[in-house]
Amino acid sequence: MIDDTSSQMPVGDDASAGLPTMPSEPGAVQVLVGEDRVRIVLSGDVDSDLGDDLVEAATEADRHDLPIEVDAHHVTFMDSAGVAFLARLSIHSKHRVRLLRVPPTVKFLLEVTRIGELVDVAGDDEAAPFRPLADQQ
Repeated sequence: MIDDTSSQMPVGDDASAGLPTMPSEPGAVQVLVGEDRVRIVLSGDVDSDLGDDLVEAATEADRHDLPIEVDAHHVTFMDSAGVAFLARLSIHSKHRVRLLRVPPTVKFLLEVTRIGELVDVAGDDEAAPFRPLADQQ
């Protein structure tokens, strides 16, 4: 009898290690305009399903002509759409884009795609307090 355990193995980055993978989470992007910078908060799966929202977020951030920081703390997955988004931000901004609380999977992508050379990656304790403009909730 053939033991077909391959169909029972988890799929994803941790599958080869035999570890269970996290279920997919829908991606989200939020743009917060602050007194001295724009903060873009990414969460869940940052992939092609989020493409239009990422373009809209980049356009919104560009409008304000302020330094941009991207909080990636809750990103569970990122593909080329997320990498392209970070590249677009870094190319269009007059200021160097800063990434905050970057998970290991995103750090890996920054290294392999060399986008990490275009952005600053802050340490977990380097995020300055963010003060949104008064008209934002």
